[in-house]
Amino acid sequence: MQNLVKRIIGISVIVLVIILAFKYCQFKKDDDKDIEYNTNLIQQQILNVGKLVVTEGHFSEVVTYKNQQKYFLDMVSFEKKALVVVNANVTVAYDLHKMKYDIDEKNKTITILNIPKEEITINPDIKFYDIEQSQMNQFTGDDYNKINKSVKANLAKKIESSSLKTNAQNRLISELSKILILTNSMGWKLQYDGKTIESDKDFNQDLNSKL
Repeated sequence: MQNLVKRIIGISVIVLVIILAFKYCQFKKDDDKDIEYNTNLIQQQILNVGKLVVTEGHFSEVVTYKNQQKYFLDMVSFEKKALVVVNANVTVAYDLHKMKYDIDEKNKTITILNIPKEEITINPDIKFYDIEQSQMNQFTGDDYNKINKSVKANLAKKIESSSLKTNAQNRLISELSKILILTNSMGWKLQYDGKTIESDKDFNQDLNSKL
């Protein structure tokens, strides 16, 4: 009788262990599915964010270009000058296709490794008015190249002091925040530059120091 009871208890323990093992495997399987599902969601969101973010602006300026050629020990000079009117379309773009990131499924953490620097494109429309020149000092291709180079340098300074780059960065942060919203909603962490990103303000501070 005792042997029968022992056998019944032994069989019950074995059955219980099998059931618990099955439940654990099922739980582990469901957990793995959940992690895989979350990872796919995050990757899809990054793909959605991974696009060209472009901010456009328009700048105008008027420049007077002068050049003087002197001869005979500077006793004779020939001058050329022109009024240069510049209208330029400028774009500041972030190509988020180039963004690098790492997904740590175990610790439920996504780390942004690199955000591409902005790409500034200047397309000036240059027109010349009131051109004055002489046979001894005419406008040449070198003059137009100098003017074009000077115009782009002046425009670059204007862009730096304008709100165009700030507006472009705000659009960048708006796109990156979509990843932050998703990770927060799923209980994941988002990191950048060695810090945990918890709000748009964190992005803004880190980007200002990096970009």
